[in-house]
Amino acid sequence: MENSINKTAILLGATGLTGGILLNFLLKDNAYSKIKIFGRSSVNINDQKIEEHLVDLFKLQDIAEEFKGDVVFCCIGTTKAKTPDKDTYKKIDYGIPTTAAHLAKRNNISTFVVISSLGANAKSSNFYSKVKGEMEREVLSKNIKDTFILQPSLIGGSRDEKRIGERLAQITMKIVDFLIPKKYKIIEPETVAKAMIVVSKKGYNENIIPSDKIKEIANA
Repeated sequence: MENSINKTAILLGATGLTGGILLNFLLKDNAYSKIKIFGRSSVNINDQKIEEHLVDLFKLQDIAEEFKGDVVFCCIGTTKAKTPDKDTYKKIDYGIPTTAAHLAKRNNISTFVVISSLGANAKSSNFYSKVKGEMEREVLSKNIKDTFILQPSLIGGSRDEKRIGERLAQITMKIVDFLIPKKYKIIEPETVAKAMIVVSKKGYNENIIPSDKIKEIANA
């Protein structure tokens, strides 16, 4: 892994919970002199390190020439409640990350870090787990030198939009936390974001990193 300074990070999903936290970490990280953000809406942060591109993420292939840097951080993801239409859900959770991986390979970006979810399985009978698994499989097929797929369990924290079911699940999991195996315990977005930066710099011995290992990496 390269630990040089003055690197350029590409960030997708910067307006989301984990992506926003990751952006703040990157802004404070001296290893990065530029952060290219690709998204539909502005992060509304005035910082000389930020180079913002307001684009249609379903058409990332159209801005291939701008999609150049040293590492890609992909924090794109939606939920069943927020995106009930399955075709749109797949365009987001499968289409955007896989297109980003394609562009990373095309532009010789050697590090690709993406958030998936625990239970992702391309052969699953569950649509949502299957989509995540198919995304992982396609990303890995690009053979990007340093590819890391993080599989967090339910991510804690508060979001701007209302996700009542997700919030109830968070509360329930916290109450029965002592009964839940380490791998399935709720994980904080700060932990996921920190682990993404760590593996981008130091690497890891596996491409796919489950939730309990994400915590170990972030806390090491």
